[in-house]
Amino acid sequence: QLVESGGGMVQAGGSLRLSCTASGITWDQYTLTWFRQAPGKEREGVACITTTGETKYYADSVKGRFTISSDNAKKTVYLQMNSLKSEDTAVYYCAAERIPTPFIQSTWNNPRVYTNLWGQGTLVTVSS
Repeated sequence: QLVESGGGMVQAGGSLRLSCTASGITWDQYTLTWFRQAPGKEREGVACITTTGETKYYADSVKGRFTISSDNAKKTVYLQMNSLKSEDTAVYYCAAERIPTPFIQSTWNNPRVYTNLWGQGTLVTVSS
């Protein structure tokens, strides 16, 4: 089970930190990914991190503004979002999947790869 928290409303230029805590899974060999879905748009990958912490990828639209990190002891992945824009408004979801290492770079942002472990989502609203 994955549970997100930290969403809310913020003005453009502001910051938020999202958290996603796992329970009932062995925190090992997972790729942990933040997705978002805006009204009328497809779900898109925002950032991912492996449980080793060695691999991170970001969508071009958030590079330099968002930072993904994890605390393995707490089984929690974070998404620090700075310099927020109105176009960042969406429901943010975390997901986890054991993706073979050679395929992470090419598939991390495809929601269909994540077959079972999804959070319920947390709404982020950025007002301009």
